[in-house]
Amino acid sequence: MPRAGLTVDRLVAAAAELADEVGFERVTLSALARRFGVKDASLYSHVRGLEELRTRLALYAGGELVDRIAAAVAGRTGKDALVAFAAAYRSYALQRPGRYAATQIRIDQDLVADSPALRRTADVTYGLLRAYGLAEPDLTDAVRLLRSTFHGYCALESAGGFGAPRDVQLSWDKAVDALHIALEHWPRTAPAGDAPGDPSTP
Repeated sequence: MPRAGLTVDRLVAAAAELADEVGFERVTLSALARRFGVKDASLYSHVRGLEELRTRLALYAGGELVDRIAAAVAGRTGKDALVAFAAAYRSYALQRPGRYAATQIRIDQDLVADSPALRRTADVTYGLLRAYGLAEPDLTDAVRLLRSTFHGYCALESAGGFGAPRDVQLSWDKAVDALHIALEHWPRTAPAGDAPGDPSTP
């Protein structure tokens, strides 16, 4: 029988708090059981195991992150939206390090497809980039550029990896400025029919 008061939502919320306190990799069913003062076996009425718990935590944190980003970019376009998007992303990564780490794990694509939060993440991110006039496959390339830039910067900042005296905020601002310029002048992929030498091209 499920222990009274324990629910999947409570477990995931507690796992999120634990991740921020001790690190995502140290979130275990045993640690979570100790937090609730129960035996490990009590949790198996709610989650099948650690992998499911971490997947649920990733989806939970992803929802929090996209909510913060969506609120920041609402009513903005172009560079204003990019700056707001970047700031919201960075603040979440730095303020919620364990939860943010959870958003970086690879999870089952069937679960991604069924997640409203992650679908919204795609909608917000692609909406930002479509305002720059991008279409596939350039959209995917641009998403990868943003993600790698934001994640790399935040990971280095969190680890104290920037040793130069230059203010990290000023460097961040310059990085976002550079991304805006890159997006405005993106080397667009020509449609297949417009490829040089294609006999279908007039």
